[in-house]
Amino acid sequence: MPEAEPSLTLAAAPRAPRRTRRLVAIGVAVVALAAAGSGAYLRARLRASLPLVEGERTLAGLGAPVRIERDAHGVPVVRGASRLDVARATGFLHAQDRFFQMDLLRRRAAGELAELVGKAALTSDREVRVYRLRAVARRAVLALPPDERALLRAYTQGVAAGLAALAARPPEYLMLRSVPVAWREEDSLLCALTMFVTLQGEQPGQESSLGLMHDVLPPALFEFLAPRGSEWDAPLEGAPFPEAKLPGPEVVDLRKGPPRSASLGSRGEPSPWDDPELAYGSNNWAVAGSHTTHGGALLANDMHLGLAVPNTWYRASLVWPGLEGERRVTGVMLPGAPFVVVGSNGRVAWGFTNSQGDWADLVELEPDPRDPEAYITAEGPRRFEHARETIRVKGEADETLEVVSTVWGPVIDTDHEGRKRALAWVPLREGGLNAALLRMEAAQDLDEAQAIAPEAGIPEQNFVAADASGRIGWTIMGRIPRRVGYDGRLPTSWADGARRWDGWLSKDEQPRITDPPGGRIWTANSRVVAGDKLARVGFGGYDLGARQRQIRDDLLAIDKASEADMLRVQLDDRALFLARWQKLLVALLTPEAIARDEQRAEARRLLEAWGERAAADSAGYWIVHDFRTRVARAALLPLVADCVQADKRFDYLGRRPDAGVRQWEAPLWALVSARPPHLIDPRFKSWEELLLAALDATIEALTRNDVALAERTWGARNLTLIQHPLSRAVPQLAPFLDMPRQALPGDSNMPRVQSPVHGASERLAVSPGREEQGYFHMPGGESGHPLSPYYRDGHAAWANGEPTPFLPGPAAHVLTLVPGP
Repeated sequence: MPEAEPSLTLAAAPRAPRRTRRLVAIGVAVVALAAAGSGAYLRARLRASLPLVEGERTLAGLGAPVRIERDAHGVPVVRGASRLDVARATGFLHAQDRFFQMDLLRRRAAGELAELVGKAALTSDREVRVYRLRAVARRAVLALPPDERALLRAYTQGVAAGLAALAARPPEYLMLRSVPVAWREEDSLLCALTMFVTLQGEQPGQESSLGLMHDVLPPALFEFLAPRGSEWDAPLEGAPFPEAKLPGPEVVDLRKGPPRSASLGSRGEPSPWDDPELAYGSNNWAVAGSHTTHGGALLANDMHLGLAVPNTWYRASLVWPGLEGERRVTGVMLPGAPFVVVGSNGRVAWGFTNSQGDWADLVELEPDPRDPEAYITAEGPRRFEHARETIRVKGEADETLEVVSTVWGPVIDTDHEGRKRALAWVPLREGGLNAALLRMEAAQDLDEAQAIAPEAGIPEQNFVAADASGRIGWTIMGRIPRRVGYDGRLPTSWADGARRWDGWLSKDEQPRITDPPGGRIWTANSRVVAGDKLARVGFGGYDLGARQRQIRDDLLAIDKASEADMLRVQLDDRALFLARWQKLLVALLTPEAIARDEQRAEARRLLEAWGERAAADSAGYWIVHDFRTRVARAALLPLVADCVQADKRFDYLGRRPDAGVRQWEAPLWALVSARPPHLIDPRFKSWEELLLAALDATIEALTRNDVALAERTWGARNLTLIQHPLSRAVPQLAPFLDMPRQALPGDSNMPRVQSPVHGASERLAVSPGREEQGYFHMPGGESGHPLSPYYRDGHAAWANGEPTPFLPGPAAHVLTLVPGP
C-alpha cells in the first residue's frame, strides 16, 4: 500500500485564529523584548497610535459630512447622507480601531502571514495557498454588481484614510518593525474567505475519515461507528434517526486477533484546547409574536468562536436616509468588511449558526494510464493545470509553491490507498463568494430576507430571521451546490460524469421553513430538517443534538417570552446531557468498589453533590466530563484500530477538529449500556473493570501534585484564556493585553457553550422595531488598542451574563468627518 502523502487539506483551518496568534507571537517575541528596554519611547508611540474619537477630520470622497457618535462603551453610531458615505466612514473607523486584526484576517486566507511574521508561518501559508484564495477574491470583486463594487471601493478608501490619520502605526507594527500594507478591495472578500476556512475547514478531513472507515471497516461496524444522528436530535422537521444496532461477534470480535488496546488518556493537566467536542458552533432561535410578551417576534443569537483579543466582531449602528425616512442597521460587523453580519434593520432581525451542511467534496482522481500528467473526466483525459505561488517570508528568501489543479478544484492530498484527491468547495466556484449579504440592510419583511439568502456568497449558515409583523423563518444563507448522482458524504470519483455538481440550487429549491405552527425556531449546529430538504443540505459533520434539544425544550416551556427569557436560555448551563453519565458513575461506585480505593469514596461524594450544572464551583462535573472522554478512548478506539493502521493520521474522536466523527456519543452509550463481551478491549476482563479504570485515571489526573479532589472544580479547568497575539510570545505583556482570567460555567453540550479559549463571541436578543428593548454583549471591548478606555469595556458584562443595551447609548464623543481633497 503506498504511503500517504502529507495532507494539504484545510486540516488545521478551524484552529486558524489560535494558530495565527501563535505565529504572530513567535515573530514578535524578540523585537517585543527589545522594545521593552525603551519603554518611554514605546509609550509615546502607543499613545500616538490611539484612534480619533472627537473633533473634525477631512475625509476625501465624502459627499457630505458624516457624524460618528461613540457612546460610553465606545460603540459608534455612523450617520451619513448616503450609504456610500457611511461605508467610507466605516472603513475609516475599522482601520483606526482594528487594522492589525483586519490584516491578519486577509493574510490568513491569502497565505501571506510569513511576509509579516517570518518563516514560523510558512506551514500555515503553504496549507491555504493551495486554494489561491487571493485570486478567488479578485475574481469575485470583478463580478460584483456596480453598486456593491462602489460600496467596497468607498470602504477601501476609508480604510486608507483611517490608517493615514493615525499619528503612529498601530502598536503591533511597532513591535514587528513593519509597515502596514495598503488595503485593497479584494481584501474585504478575503476576510469573508477566512470565515469559510474557519467554519468549513474541517469538512475535507471529516469526509476523509468517513471514507477511510467505509473502506476499512465491515459495513455493519461502519454504520454503528458513523451514525448520521442519535436520540438527541431535535430537528425542526422530522424525527431522530433510529440508531444503528450493535455489530455481532460475526462482524467483529475483539477477543480474537491481535491486541487493539487504546490509552485511557493523559494523566497530566489538560490543555485549554484539549476537548474532542470543542467545535466552532453557535445558537440561534426565534419566537413568533404570538408567543412573546409584547407581541413582537424575538430573535436571539450567540455565535461560538475562538476567543481572542480583540474580539471577532465590531459593534456598530449605521444610519443614512432611505426612501421612506431614516434607515438604521445595528449589529456586529467583521472588521475588514463594510456590512453588518448579524443584527436588525428595524424591519427584520437575523442571526446565524454554522449549518454543518456538506459544502465541500473530496474527488478521487482516476489517472490516465497513458499519461501521468493527466486524469480521466467524462469528456476524456485532461492534463493537470500547474501554477506557481510565491510566498514571501520576512527575513528569508521567498519560497515557491507549485499548485496542481483540476476542473473540479485543486489537488490537495493523497488518501490511504495512494489516490490523489481534489477538492470541490463552494467558495472556489463562480458565484460562491460575493457581497450579497449587504442586501439584508434593505429587507423589509421575512419573505424578502429569505429571498436574499440563496444568493449570498458567505459560509453557509442556518439563517433565522424575525420581522416586525411578528413572523419568523429559517433557511440556509449561502450557495448550495446541486449534487447529481451521490449524497456527498464520502469521497468518490467524478470521472464518468455520473457524480458531479451541477450549478447552484435556485431560490425555489433552497430549503426553508416559514411561520412554523409552534411559533418557535431553533438551531445549534445540529440537523434541522429531514427528507428532501436534508438531501439538499447534506451531512457535513452535524453536532450532537443535545444542545439543540435543550434549547428547544427551554423555548417550548415559555408561553410568552421576553428578552430576559432569551438571556436565561443562552446562559442555561444545566448538565442534562451528562446526567445519565453521572448516574452511571454513581451506580458504578458500589460499596465493594469504594472499599478498594478511598479516593473513589470521595469521588462518589462529589458526584452526588455535583449540582446538575456545569457550574464553576462543581468538582463533580469535572469528574463526569473527563470520565466520559476516557471511557470513549478505551471503548471506541480499539474498534477503529484498523483505520489507524491504514493511515496514521486517522483520529476517530476528533482530537483534531479536522478529523473524526462528531456523533460518537451514540455508539459509546450503546456500548456502555449493553456491555457486549465481544466489543471490549481484551486487556479488561469486564466492562465494569474498564469503567473503573477510566474513573481511576480521571482521579489520578485530577489529584496530580497532591491536589485534593474537591479542589478540582470545573472553574479551575474552565478558566478563560482570552489572549492578544503578542502576549503569547511575551507573557509579561498578558496583564496589559489580555482579558482577565475568570472561572466560568458552561460546556459543549448545553446552551452556554464555554471553554477557556472558545465560547459566545457575542450574545444578543432583539425584536425588530423594538430594538431599544434588546440586549447585547461580547467578550473584550470595541477597540483593539490596549490604551483605549474601550479595550476591555463591556467584557465583565459578557463574563457575568449581564445584559447591556442592543442599541448604542447617548453620544459621549463625537467625531465629524467632512468632505475634502
